[in-house]
Amino acid sequence: MKRSLVVCISAMSLAFSLSALAAGGGGGGGGGGGGGGGGGGGGDGGSQAYNPDPDFQAGMTAVKKQDWQQVVAHMTVYLQRSPGDADAWNELGHAHRKVGQVEVALTDYDKALKINPKHKGAHEYLGEAYLQMGDLARAEQELKVLESLCFFPCEEKSDLKSAIAKYRSQHAKAGS
Repeated sequence: MKRSLVVCISAMSLAFSLSALAAGGGGGGGGGGGGGGGGGGGGDGGSQAYNPDPDFQAGMTAVKKQDWQQVVAHMTVYLQRSPGDADAWNELGHAHRKVGQVEVALTDYDKALKINPKHKGAHEYLGEAYLQMGDLARAEQELKVLESLCFFPCEEKSDLKSAIAKYRSQHAKAGS
């Protein structure tokens, strides 16, 4: 009995691992592009693999400090060397959106999603950009994409869902 339970649990674990891998949730290999090394295509946009590149690190430090101009500066330099890094394009888009350059951010998110169509962070931030533009329908489309990508609860889906609820609440008050 004990042995069959262990075998059953092992099989379930393997099935979950394989389904996550098939869904694109596996990590992010991908090359770092010419001379700069580091990087990679980005995983699923959930948890980023460590990237030792100094410009990427400086950009992520600036994200934590919410110094959006520095994020733009460092990620732009990094992406010149490693244009195939979906995580960096996503962070660059985030910074552009935070400084009010929403149209530029849309281009950044598009590049991230061309590299990795299942990048959850890019779908979340793209949905938030659509809300910033007043396009609730397109934000809801991004939420549907996240619902299909997140087998289990995920931060990106819950964050966008909350942002949509807040948007609806604010616009319901403004309309009454």
